Amino acid sequence: MSTNVTPFAVPAVAAADRPLVRIVIVGHVDHGKSTLIGRLLHETGGIPAAKLEHLKAISARRGMPFEWSFLLDSLQAERDQGITIDTSQIRFRTPSRDIILIDAPGHAEFLRNMITGAAQADAALLLIDAAEGVRDQTRRHGYLLHLLGVKQVTVVVNKMDRVGYDEAVFRAIESEITSYLAGLGVRTSTVIPISAREGDGVAERGARTPWYGGPTVLEALDGFDPARAPQDLALRMPVQAVYKFDDRRIVAGRIETGSLKVGDEIVFQPSGKTAVVKTIESWPVPPAGQEVKALKAGAAAALTLDREIFVERGEILSLPTARPHATRRIRVRLFWLAEEALEVGTTLIARLATSESRATVAVVHEVVDPGHLSSFESKRIGRNQVGEIELLLSRPIAADPHGLNARTGRVALEIGGRIAGGGLVISVLDGEAAHTPEARHITPVSSAMSNDERIGRFGHDGAVVWLTGLSGSGKSTLARALERRLFNRGGLATLLDGDTLRAGLNSDLGFSDADRAENNRRLAEVANFLKNLGHIVLVAAVSPSAAARARVREIIGSRFFEIHVSAPLELCEARDPKGLYAKARAGEIRGFTGIDAPYDVPAAPELVIETDKLDATAAVDRIETMLAENGVFHRYAAIADDAGL
Repeated sequence: MSTNVTPFAVPAVAAADRPLVRIVIVGHVDHGKSTLIGRLLHETGGIPAAKLEHLKAISARRGMPFEWSFLLDSLQAERDQGITIDTSQIRFRTPSRDIILIDAPGHAEFLRNMITGAAQADAALLLIDAAEGVRDQTRRHGYLLHLLGVKQVTVVVNKMDRVGYDEAVFRAIESEITSYLAGLGVRTSTVIPISAREGDGVAERGARTPWYGGPTVLEALDGFDPARAPQDLALRMPVQAVYKFDDRRIVAGRIETGSLKVGDEIVFQPSGKTAVVKTIESWPVPPAGQEVKALKAGAAAALTLDREIFVERGEILSLPTARPHATRRIRVRLFWLAEEALEVGTTLIARLATSESRATVAVVHEVVDPGHLSSFESKRIGRNQVGEIELLLSRPIAADPHGLNARTGRVALEIGGRIAGGGLVISVLDGEAAHTPEARHITPVSSAMSNDERIGRFGHDGAVVWLTGLSGSGKSTLARALERRLFNRGGLATLLDGDTLRAGLNSDLGFSDADRAENNRRLAEVANFLKNLGHIVLVAAVSPSAAARARVREIIGSRFFEIHVSAPLELCEARDPKGLYAKARAGEIRGFTGIDAPYDVPAAPELVIETDKLDATAAVDRIETMLAENGVFHRYAAIADDAGL
């Protein structure tokens, strides 16, 4: 769990004349982070007297001296063990800044949580125990700050009282840590000697360190540069969802950076589709004349557009003049957390903003063990190691280099449903142009036969019949029956069954939302290729997602026919020879459509076949009639007429 400490009222965002700075404080266990934070709260007037007396009374009852760290280590387990387990966010004010101080755990076991805290920070305090000096864990924390793009660091050498406020000890630590951080490209603004317990150097310069003339900790916090305000960056709105209300399609998301207004021309990446913002919707509906006309970073947005275009979750809305890259290959600097090593060929799920894509590790570059400060060539990254890798994505995503926009430049990596690593997009290795045949030096070769020749031979145009429905509804049965009928009449029919392709072409895909969408995309690309060669392609696939099916419709274009094969759930279960429904209900398998995974019923299919009311012959008759009425058949249209179809 996370502990949010708000000692006194501070606005969630800084006032216009008071910049907001997020600062993470990190350090080895027992180096005194919580003590320093408690002292900072005391020095800034953030601790009510009653609260302080209460904690002192608790300490007395336990027979232990009062510790400033008790202000933060409020979880019983933390007090008992004497270590900070999770992250806390503490708000207070310096003379010219609103500060959010993020307390991140220092114990090696809790590096995962430390990364979570540091990923939100504009700057950092790196704490070192004067008596212990620079430890491996200190170096590891410094490297993680570098990994996460934190460029401003103040080093605080705590517990100077334990070394008699010896300047020589301080200078040795100062020299070692500044040299190390400089090698990482991390700017050290200052190194401050303090005693958090006694208060030296926290809010006032200590009389016991006359040889030090630099800032106090509070002054250092006040000198950190805030990050550029999100609204000052280029517009980025990851699409969270697309909703259908009445005749309106509403694109919803959160504006991460930039601003947006009605009338703006926008583009969605990676699809490259453009539109103009028609309205900004809000609830309840405002009175006439009070409609929302503009939004800025941090606002939730619900937009209607001036044209009907298909966009889906994961795309990023921007202005055409400053759009994110559309790419299938990114270079990432990451910290790996999973027990199993990451190596070339590993497949995982990459998540960036609201997008997700199956990804394969194509290249492992330099690998670093932050604890031993050693870099080495390797094809694998072990637990708690850092490395730079290239990811090859199964489908394009939109991304920015982290240095350009942190909100769309961080990646989380998932294996088996668990976060296994994360890091920064260092560079985008190919952009939109890299996906065009010209950019890849690819010259598509057209068929030697014309469409008219194929119609003359087979008597029909190419088409795609996409049968969607629950497992057991009868999709494959109808597809096979229609395939046989068309073949017997001299047609060129091809069956693409979803399960059959999962045994070969799509054997690398699982059943996550991203994998299901990719499964449908591949089916669509193959079906469209065959359609253009004159085949009537019969696709039988559950394809539960309406968004994924809409993408299929877009890929295939003309002569695409979506058929909802409908049957009651109990009938589908009764037709299930493998007992998959029973296994899903028992929890033996997960993500089974109709049990613990949703099925989006088609809103406007070309045809609905209710297999609990029609037998296979009557159902195939209806499909063939639909194809005839839409002009797919040519030479043997007369045969269909003679048959009463």
